[in-house]
Amino acid sequence: MSEQLFVVCVVLAIVIFITSIEIYQRIKLKRIVQEKWGKPPYQPRFDKEESLKMAWQDERSFATWDSEIDDITWYDLDMFTIFEQINATYSSVGSEALYQQLRHYHWQPDLQLEELIQFYQAHPAKREKIQYHFAQLGKQDRNFSKHYLAKKEKQTLGSLPFFLCLGALPFVGIFLLLFGQSLGLALLLGSIVFNMIYYHIQKARLETELNSMRYLVQTIAIGNKIAKIDHPLQKDMQHALTAIKNIPRFGFSFRTKSNSEAELLFDYFNMMVMLPFISYGFVLDRIVRHNQEAIHLWELLGKLEVAAAILNFRSFMPYTCQPVIQDGPVQAQDCYHPLLTDAVANPVDWSKNTLVTGSNASGKSTYVKSIAINCLLAQTIQTALATSFTLQAGHVLTSMAIEDDLSEGDSYFVAEIKSVKRLLDKVQTQEHCYCFIDEILKGTNTIERIAASSSIVDWLTTFPSLAIVATHDIELTEMLKQTCENIHFSEQVTEEKGVSFDYLVKPGPATTRNAIELLSVLHYPQEIITKAKNEAAYFDQHRQWL
Repeated sequence: MSEQLFVVCVVLAIVIFITSIEIYQRIKLKRIVQEKWGKPPYQPRFDKEESLKMAWQDERSFATWDSEIDDITWYDLDMFTIFEQINATYSSVGSEALYQQLRHYHWQPDLQLEELIQFYQAHPAKREKIQYHFAQLGKQDRNFSKHYLAKKEKQTLGSLPFFLCLGALPFVGIFLLLFGQSLGLALLLGSIVFNMIYYHIQKARLETELNSMRYLVQTIAIGNKIAKIDHPLQKDMQHALTAIKNIPRFGFSFRTKSNSEAELLFDYFNMMVMLPFISYGFVLDRIVRHNQEAIHLWELLGKLEVAAAILNFRSFMPYTCQPVIQDGPVQAQDCYHPLLTDAVANPVDWSKNTLVTGSNASGKSTYVKSIAINCLLAQTIQTALATSFTLQAGHVLTSMAIEDDLSEGDSYFVAEIKSVKRLLDKVQTQEHCYCFIDEILKGTNTIERIAASSSIVDWLTTFPSLAIVATHDIELTEMLKQTCENIHFSEQVTEEKGVSFDYLVKPGPATTRNAIELLSVLHYPQEIITKAKNEAAYFDQHRQWL
C-alpha cells in the first residue's frame, strides 16, 4: 500500500511540476508582449530573408496585385532593414504577411487594414490578447506552409492502417503485461524500439511535409482561439474555420508547443506510438478538401499581425501620418528617412521631373531615397514618415546602388544602363511610375554621360510618370531647365569648421563650388589651388578648358 501511495505521490508531483512550468511560461509570454509594445523590434534568430522571400514567391499561386517592388528597388532602398524596423510580429504567419505587404500592393488603399489598426488603437487589451496567441504559435523559418498549401498534390506518408497498427503495438504490450503475460514486455520494448527507429527514418525522408503540416495545424489551432475574440475580422475567420476548425483535434501531435521541459516527454511519446504519422493521415484528407479555407484563414491571421506591427511602428517613430492617395503631384511636409537617427526633415513638392544637385555628403541621395521609401510605405502599409503626404498611386522604381554584375559578366556601366532600361520599359507601359536615379550614368565619360543623361530625362517627360535624378553634372540643369525643376543641397566651408552641411533642400540648381575651397582649408599647396581656380573660371567664361 505504501508503495502504491509513493507512486501516486510521484505522479502527482510530476503533474504539478509540469503544470507549474506551463503556467509560468504563459505568464512570461504575456509579460513579453506587454513590455515590447511601442518599441523597435529586435528578432535576430528568425525571419531570415531567404525564408520570407520563398513564402512571398509562393504567394503568386494565390493572388495578384497591381504593383510589385523588384529586387533592384528593394535593395537600393535597404527595404529589408526597414522591414526589420517594422517587424513587431510574433509568428511566421505575421512576418511572412508583412514581408509580402511591403513587396507588393494594390492601387486602392486597404480599408480593412486601416480599420484593424484603428481597432487595436482603441482596444489595447484585445490587441495584447491577440498578440499573445500569435506568440504562442511562434516563428519557424522555412516552415513551407504556404508552399504546402500551394501544391496541388499533397505528399502522403504511407498507409494509415499500417501506422495505426504500429502505434497500437505498445498498448497491446501493456495490456498483456497487466494480465501477467511475459510476452507483453517483449512486445512493448520491441515495438517501442522499432517504432522509434522507423519514425526517425521516415521523418528524415519527409521532414518538409511534417514541418509544413505541424506549423499549419498549429496555425489553425491559434486561429480557433483568436476567432473567439471580438475584432473586425472575427466573422470572416469563423466562416473560414467552419470546415477546418476540428483539424487540431485530429492533428493533436502537431499542437502548439510551449517550449517547456514537458515537450521532450511528449515528443518521445509521439515516436513510440507513431502519432505524427497517424495525425498526418487524418489531417491530410481535411486539408485536401478544404484547401481554400486554409489559405483564407492564413491570410486573415497575417493581416491581424501586420496591423499590430504597423501600429507599433507608428507609435515609436518620431511622427507619421496616413497618406492621401489622389491624382496630382507628390507633396509632403517634414518628410524624413526612417533609418537615420535625428534625420533632417524636408518638404516635397514634386509635380514635374526634377534634378537634384549638390556635393557629396550634402544630403541629395538621402533626400531622394526618403521620397522613394515614403512613396512605397504610403502605398504598402498606408503610413508615411511625414506630417502630411499626398501622392498618386503608381509604381516605384530606382536605379541607385549599382554594382558590377560578375555573374553576367557585366561591367559597372553595362549593369547601370540595364538598371535604367528597366525603368524606361515600365514607363513605356503608360502606367504612372515614380523613377529615382542617383548619379545617372556615372560609369562613362563626361561628354557621353551628359548627352545621354539629358536625352533620357527629356524622353521621360513625354510619359505620365515622374522622375527625380540626383547628379553632379551642373550642365544638365542648364540643358533641361525648360522641362525640369531644379533643387539642390549645399555645404559651408570655413577655416574654423572645415566643411559642414545643413541637409536642407533649396530651390534652384547648385551654384557654389566649394571643392577647391576645401583644398585650401586642408592646406593643399597654393600653386595647386590657384591653378584650379583659374582653370574653373576660364571654363565658366569660355565653356572650354585651357
